[in-house]
Amino acid sequence: MIGTALSLLIPFYNEEDNLTTLLDNVMAVQWAWPIELVLVDDCSDDSSWVLLQSWISEKKDKLNHRNIKLSVFRHEANRGKGVAIQKAISMASGAVLIVQDADGEYWPSEIPSLVTPILENRADVVFGSRFRQNVSQAHRTYHYLVNRILTLLSNLASGLHLTDMETCYKAFRNDIIKNIILKSERFGFEPEVTAHLARLKIVVWELPISYYPRSYLEGKKITWKDGVAALWHILYFNWLCPKNERFLPAMPKKYLLKKWQTAQ
Repeated sequence: MIGTALSLLIPFYNEEDNLTTLLDNVMAVQWAWPIELVLVDDCSDDSSWVLLQSWISEKKDKLNHRNIKLSVFRHEANRGKGVAIQKAISMASGAVLIVQDADGEYWPSEIPSLVTPILENRADVVFGSRFRQNVSQAHRTYHYLVNRILTLLSNLASGLHLTDMETCYKAFRNDIIKNIILKSERFGFEPEVTAHLARLKIVVWELPISYYPRSYLEGKKITWKDGVAALWHILYFNWLCPKNERFLPAMPKKYLLKKWQTAQ
């Protein structure tokens, strides 16, 4: 494997109420493999960065004892979630990378079930779906409808059959995600990366996850403008993006269709 087995990519901005709780929840998981936490602060202007430093100092011995690697970076200016994810990807060394939001809407205890199919070579990418559920679960109506519509449009454009394109929980093989060219600065990462994945010869799984949606009063940052932007991202990255702007030359040819191999 490459370095550690699993890297959790944790971009955050102004999450002073949630960040350390999220990290404590990560530490509460009994990981079956060596893991790495890659945290990127997108220039928070609250106390998130200070709280993170205090948490690291407090947990230093425990991190070392459990052999959990920690990588931390802070942007000098706010650049957007997409840029923070790109930075985290560049820093990660795990064989599998998964995005973990710091807002408390997703449960780290469910990550092992998502990454196991990749580590066992049964899948290349796994989406954690909030809508493929085995139990009843409430969603906020507006965001539910927007997410379902965007997923439908993405499916029609990409050819993938997903129930939740906009999910945070996306797990990737290292050599796939590190060789995808990503450009979206804010919340366009989801339709952008989905469009690129649809052009690869890979096995994509979708597994159910739990979800606790927070409100704007609780700090939710995505707005209707991001929903409109997502429509453009679906259009552009599925149909208008030039071939040579999808994948780096280092993308393993085993993942590439022949028409993409000539575009490197």
